[in-house]
Amino acid sequence: MSACGGPPTWVKEGSGAFNKEGSKSIYGVGSIVGVNNEPLAWEAAENRSRAELARTFETYTGYLMEDYAAATTAGDFTKTAEEQNVERAIKTVTTVTMNGVRPIDRYRDEESNSYFVLTKLSFKDMQEALQEAKELSREVKEYVKDNAERLFKKLEKEEAKR
Repeated sequence: MSACGGPPTWVKEGSGAFNKEGSKSIYGVGSIVGVNNEPLAWEAAENRSRAELARTFETYTGYLMEDYAAATTAGDFTKTAEEQNVERAIKTVTTVTMNGVRPIDRYRDEESNSYFVLTKLSFKDMQEALQEAKELSREVKEYVKDNAERLFKKLEKEEAKR
């Protein structure tokens, strides 16, 4: 719950894949601020933490930017009319079914009226859930099993560079 002397470390670390205490896991940190209905705030923070965890797996991002600029000079070249327009649109979508994700900690910052929830999906739990998942195709199960260990090894190499 509430930590003395400030927020817990996981609030600052944020979401991602970590190898803590020999347990390879993916963590999601969700938060919400300014909601006075406490049960609703906790639920929203937990849902956001699950969404953060899901973004680790698969995210589609569509990006479009349109940039227009023009300068027009007329007559004796002493007067110029210029115009420009820049527009940007970004759409991010994540859709994934996750079994075995559970909240493991929560924190409330009373000063800012912020709620934080930490969710966890351990590598071991993920493998067990994949064995039991009936809605996933055989190809998806094999892909995740084959690539999960490789991705954690890659993450450990990147962390070792720090």
